[in-house]
Amino acid sequence: MSKQTSGKKATQKATGKRNPGTRTGGQGGGRVPAPAAVPAPETGASLAPELSRRRLLGTVGAAGAAGLVVGGAGGALAVTAAQDAAPTALTSIGSTEVAFREARATHQAGITTPLQATGHLVAFDLAPDADRKTAAALLRRWSRTAEELMAGRTPDADTGVALDAGPSSLTVTFGLGHSFFDRTGLTKRRPVQLDPLPDFSADALDPGRSNGDLWIQIGADDALVAFHALRALQKDAAGSARLRWQMNGFNRTPGATAQPRTARNLMGQIDGTNNPKPSDKDFDERIFVARDADQAWMRGGSYAVVRRIRMLLDDWEKRSRHEQEKVIGRRKDNGAPLTGGSETTPMRLDATGSDGLPVIPANAHARIAAPASNQGAALLRRPFSFHDGFREDGAPDAGLLFVCWQADPLRAFTQIQRKLDRGDALSPFLRHEASGLFAVPPAAEPGGYVGRPLLEG
Repeated sequence: MSKQTSGKKATQKATGKRNPGTRTGGQGGGRVPAPAAVPAPETGASLAPELSRRRLLGTVGAAGAAGLVVGGAGGALAVTAAQDAAPTALTSIGSTEVAFREARATHQAGITTPLQATGHLVAFDLAPDADRKTAAALLRRWSRTAEELMAGRTPDADTGVALDAGPSSLTVTFGLGHSFFDRTGLTKRRPVQLDPLPDFSADALDPGRSNGDLWIQIGADDALVAFHALRALQKDAAGSARLRWQMNGFNRTPGATAQPRTARNLMGQIDGTNNPKPSDKDFDERIFVARDADQAWMRGGSYAVVRRIRMLLDDWEKRSRHEQEKVIGRRKDNGAPLTGGSETTPMRLDATGSDGLPVIPANAHARIAAPASNQGAALLRRPFSFHDGFREDGAPDAGLLFVCWQADPLRAFTQIQRKLDRGDALSPFLRHEASGLFAVPPAAEPGGYVGRPLLEG
């Protein structure tokens, strides 16, 4: 079961001139820049597609009660009244920017970035006649587009979907599947960590919604910004790769609670308490590939396991709160272990009740998944919830798009999942319907693109 990440704070900047002053706020304790004034468009400026999203920010904020009128003579976008007014900065949600290349980090954005409100997971297969050169050109285009969009700018031939929006914490993360190396003639450079995951007894996997040559994770705090990125990247792939599968998810919007809190999943459980923290001395060792790894192109990268896990919510919601807490091993209201304390209080796995039985049942999800029960193995969980309508029996087609990060899937995800597979009390309420494993290279170097050391090395 996934846990919400409490990962590193994203690099964040105001949409106007850079300002080192920031204030703390938003979900996950991220640093939110103080609002910055954004210059209004020049008088008489046209709203051509190449106009950047940042350029419109002041105009949109200043439009105020008058609004922006679509239609009228010639279907023009009326902004004349706004151009003479003082520009208004975006709210903190819209202005937050995550760097495509973080100065002090080698990993891609979207791994330790605080959870965003909306997300898309999408996989592509290279075109039948594609080769290594084709793959390199595609990743070059994708990297260029991602960098533009994450900075709040619009790429060439833009659709205009997010023209009046700021970066909104947009992140785009790229990964390579096991089959990518066969398609590009690079099997000798495929890491052993990318070997296919074993079968688990609870699996009911749909091959059409699993794996893929290439994988993209998109996250943002605005749904239009996320869709805009998805559409731009899909257009970039035309002729080089075809869509294999897509999954859409969501989380709580930053600022929706009075103070930052760990998210809840669709079962109503606080989800993410035990995530490794960047402040942990062994965080990098657990999550990122070591600098002395055999495959040099993956050093500083990570491995993502992706699972579509449908929750049997009708069955779950029939259980009493007491039964649910026994299944999880934590209180539902505040996430505290059944042995007492607060959400962050360590579980006392050896505590017994007056009946002599463990207070946290032997098959409780939190007990089985705990690092102490798995020789210290831990995952950085960074999921999205999903709801794709209702099934024929009326049950919600809803659950978790589970995404977890680790330096070695065999020693982390596989080890933990095998143990959960043997007796997790939560398993009867879950269905694992899709799966994928992807090697996520480090961030692109200045002037380069994600995966360049592999494809051009």
